[in-house]
Amino acid sequence: MSTSLNMSLDWDYLKERGRENLHRFKDTGAIVLSDNAAKVGAAVLFIFFMLGLFGPVLAPFEPIEHTMMTSDGQIMRMTPPSTTAPLGTTTFGKDVFSQFLAGAQPTFIVGLFGGVGTGIIGFLVGLTSGYFGGRVDEILMRLTDLTFALPFLPMALLILTFVQPSIYLISLVIVAFIWKIPARVIRSEVMTIRQRTFVKAARASGAGDMRIMFLHVAPNVIGVAFLYTAYAVSWSIVAQASLAFLGFGDPTATSWGRMLQQVFESGAMREAWWWVLPPAIGIAAVTTSVFLLGRALEEVVDPELRSEY
Repeated sequence: MSTSLNMSLDWDYLKERGRENLHRFKDTGAIVLSDNAAKVGAAVLFIFFMLGLFGPVLAPFEPIEHTMMTSDGQIMRMTPPSTTAPLGTTTFGKDVFSQFLAGAQPTFIVGLFGGVGTGIIGFLVGLTSGYFGGRVDEILMRLTDLTFALPFLPMALLILTFVQPSIYLISLVIVAFIWKIPARVIRSEVMTIRQRTFVKAARASGAGDMRIMFLHVAPNVIGVAFLYTAYAVSWSIVAQASLAFLGFGDPTATSWGRMLQQVFESGAMREAWWWVLPPAIGIAAVTTSVFLLGRALEEVVDPELRSEY
């Protein structure tokens, strides 16, 4: 009887939370639509999303294997933008436009897996640590402190030195070092929420820890988790581009970071602006758009910020 009552109460609670989340989703949409910067950010991210899915298909030439040739059979080395090559060619005669389109996919994959992985791990660690407290909190926070103490770039370079870099391995390395940021924030939120009346009432009704954590506490911090997941996408893209620029990217894939590495190694960084600007602008546009959209999401998470803008 008690179990049936608890299930009934949980179902009613979930329905109520569902209605609240629906209203919150509508509020989020309204805030984004009322913020011109957020609308620009959303539009740029949508374009990036489409390029991540279809960029290699849209590329007019194979970005690595195909070599651009002139009508008299000469390799088109370091040619500026033209009708044949809209974004010019590289020192190896490769089409920059094709590389830019194809390079969006690895960048998108790392951003997606790195961001989502960071959000999930940070959310679970912060939720568990903040809810249970005590020894569990001590262990998880000391682990978090350890990741703060280890610098990302040197450690990532050390790991990738002994293994063959790949897009998914790089995503895993990024997640392993940046989950600490949302974990800290979510832990603080959970430690406050677990003291509220509705949590104490659920515990008094006989609900178990897992049920309270995921049905009562988690919905109240999910907004913060989504916010930091969005930011983690941007962090992951910048981290992947940095590793690729240093020569530790996936050697089998063309990414925007690897394009910058190749133009730097060729010594044409100051000359071939058509080779430098597309990947640089792509990375800057995506990361800036994430933060523009994140600013709007912060207003949803913390309504007090709305009066400050």
